[in-house]
Amino acid sequence: MSKSYKIAVLPGDGTGPEVIAEGCKVLDAAAAKFGFKLEKVSYDLGGERYLRTGETLSDSVVAELRGFDAIYLGAIGHTDVKPGILEKGVLLRLRFELDQYINLRPVKLYPGVQCPLRDKGPEQIDYCVIRENSGGLYTGIGGLSRKGTKDEVAVQQMMYTYAQVERCLRYAFEYARKYGRKARGKGDINKLALVGKSNVLTYMYELWNRVFDEVGSEYPDVKREYYHVDATCLYMVACPEMFDVVVTENMFGDIITDLAAITQGGLGVAAGGNLNPEGVSMFEPIGGTAPMWTGKNAINPLAAIGAGAMMLTALGEEKAGTSIENAISVTTPKMKSQLADQMGFTTTQVGDLVAEALA
Repeated sequence: MSKSYKIAVLPGDGTGPEVIAEGCKVLDAAAAKFGFKLEKVSYDLGGERYLRTGETLSDSVVAELRGFDAIYLGAIGHTDVKPGILEKGVLLRLRFELDQYINLRPVKLYPGVQCPLRDKGPEQIDYCVIRENSGGLYTGIGGLSRKGTKDEVAVQQMMYTYAQVERCLRYAFEYARKYGRKARGKGDINKLALVGKSNVLTYMYELWNRVFDEVGSEYPDVKREYYHVDATCLYMVACPEMFDVVVTENMFGDIITDLAAITQGGLGVAAGGNLNPEGVSMFEPIGGTAPMWTGKNAINPLAAIGAGAMMLTALGEEKAGTSIENAISVTTPKMKSQLADQMGFTTTQVGDLVAEALA
């Protein structure tokens, strides 16, 4: 009997439904080729729903989503909705409610994709950033005092528990052991780099560095490194080939992964996952809703397709996930650009090319 996976599909707003449609096309092709089934259930969440009903994410929907094997997200955001409402009401709530404490961001330059870094190609840009996804500044701990006066004080607190740090770092070491460069036959050692700011955030990184060494002692096959976040930004541009697997806290991870995305060809290619390794994970393209391209069949779907590949790998269908990545690698050299309306193909045609390469 073939395996079956229950997938919650959240197409979202703007161009989200367009790229998710192509992602589902490729996922269905992978399921047919590798002999498993995908039971997809679509949910109407996002800006249009909020404008229509005033609702972001109900408790009942959260409860339903706990029963799925994974969530496949397009993009959420709307120009007519005040910034922060949808981000906090849907995206952050899903991450926190489902305890998706790992944000996984592969940084992979595909063949034929233009890179803004001179003399850098697929061999130099092939690493992964693991971002702690449940703590730090993004938990919203803080407040305002004497609001509206010239003595107003704003406080936003960065907080981490030992348990949060330990489970993130353990996941990172396990990932480096399984998917590092040596494990992939591309180097002689697996490396894990902790990125922080220990010379300024002394209390926070006293904890992170100590736990990094404690957990790392259990992984003698993974080389430990440390870089300040500002230096990391420099290295990502000057010598990205030095990185293998990178782990960092929530805010720093949010910043450096966008920098990494442009080095791999932009947001049209970058995919990511919000993971609960023991529960329900959510996979998505990194780019936003791109409302100016909605309905024009011109947006790049490769990030959404790549997110689908990540989802299959996380579900245990690693051969299918790798095959989708290989199909993307076959497709990118045929495209004129990764930019919307400059690809040389429509959104639908790019999805067709990947599905055909996969088949």
